[in-house]
Amino acid sequence: MGQIVDQETANPDKMNLKSSYFRYNSPLVQVGLIGLVCFCCPGMFNALSGMGGGGQVDPTAANNANTALYTTFAVFGILGGGIYNILGPRLTLFSGCSTYILYAGSFLYYNHHKHQAFAVVAGALLGIGAGLLWAGQGAIMTSYPPADRKGTYISMFWSIFNMGGVIGGLIPFILNYNRSEASSVNDGTYIGFMVFMTIGTVLALAILHPSKVIRDDGSVCTNMRYSDVRTELWAILKLFSDWKMLLMFPAAWASNFFYSYQFNNVNGILFNLRTRGLNNVFYWGAQMLGSVMVGYIMDFSFKSRRMRGLAGITVVGVLGTAIWGGGLAHQLGYSRGDKPEKLDFKDSGSAFAGPFVLYFSYGLLDAMFQSMVYWVIGALADDSAILSRYTGFYKGVQSAGAAVAWQVDTRNVSFLSQLAVNWSLCTISYPLLAVLVILAVKDENKVEERTSNEIAHSDTIPDSMDNTYDGLTKST
Repeated sequence: MGQIVDQETANPDKMNLKSSYFRYNSPLVQVGLIGLVCFCCPGMFNALSGMGGGGQVDPTAANNANTALYTTFAVFGILGGGIYNILGPRLTLFSGCSTYILYAGSFLYYNHHKHQAFAVVAGALLGIGAGLLWAGQGAIMTSYPPADRKGTYISMFWSIFNMGGVIGGLIPFILNYNRSEASSVNDGTYIGFMVFMTIGTVLALAILHPSKVIRDDGSVCTNMRYSDVRTELWAILKLFSDWKMLLMFPAAWASNFFYSYQFNNVNGILFNLRTRGLNNVFYWGAQMLGSVMVGYIMDFSFKSRRMRGLAGITVVGVLGTAIWGGGLAHQLGYSRGDKPEKLDFKDSGSAFAGPFVLYFSYGLLDAMFQSMVYWVIGALADDSAILSRYTGFYKGVQSAGAAVAWQVDTRNVSFLSQLAVNWSLCTISYPLLAVLVILAVKDENKVEERTSNEIAHSDTIPDSMDNTYDGLTKST
């Protein structure tokens, strides 16, 4: 790794790095690009899911599609880090993004034929693609930034990504504005999502290989080398006995488990169609605010990085408890057998305000919780290959939890029980993450990482991985 850095810093062009924040090969631009890719693909998917039932009056098809999605996502989320290390970023991200288009198209088909088989198959394929996309995204977002600014870069990514949910929420709101009594969204809504997802798939080809991304001090972000199947399978299997991943397991399981409750049983039950689209604009907008708050706390609140991590976990824990407590107070007012009249932002007056604020707060908490976990992951290492496996493990466990959650809702488990489980999972996560920060996060500016020489001589990476620097360019 030292040899590569020397080669890069020997380049006279590096003299002007600090004065050029928007270099194409800078971490800022590359993290911004992956943010735009996620803006167009998972950002639009989030807006589609956030309408409740995928925009359909009967959520069964969407619930079954999401169960298939998160089942395959659980497998390929864990495998995704290894696949990313083998294929490199461009092919991995392009393949993953393309599956989002098919998923949105399946609901366009469902609008006309009401056959859910296509949606379920498309959901399963999207789970594979999402596993690839999010493993790559996690590796880029956590390994490219400087060690003392990872929270800032994470919040920047989260803001760009969730702007997709904001724009995606505007699409059904505008196209269905005059359909206050409509049950399912129109074809134009799904076509609009597909257009954005296509743009994101093409943008994925603009992502550079990590060896080509240079920080402002002239250093290469990470010495990622192409791996092989045997190496990655062994490294991934070892994650299941890694104490750091075990401490993170409850947070990973919780982090998407609450979506089915919030989307279907809060937004989908309480509001009519056009209001659900408006709510999603603010739900994903709240995520932008929440990620910036956590990014600031975890980068600037204390000099000690360990203290910053503990401060962030504490703030998220306190706010999360207050928000779930508010959710409980509101949930006691309705149930599956006693559903309230649907609210409209124009016609319901003051009755709209409380549920709206609650749904906004759920979006705020989602971003704060996930940004907090990503910061912790990023503080565990600085090498792209290692972090791609860590984030792949996180996304895989997260998706397994989501698959269970969507089926829990399909089987008509009571709303109150779902809320109680979600609140409990989040609460259990905070002390375990605090222990992880205390034991594994160092206060020094330099994060604990395994250098390329250590990796090459470990039992994880065989000698055959000693590729040359020139070999790094084959995907760029």
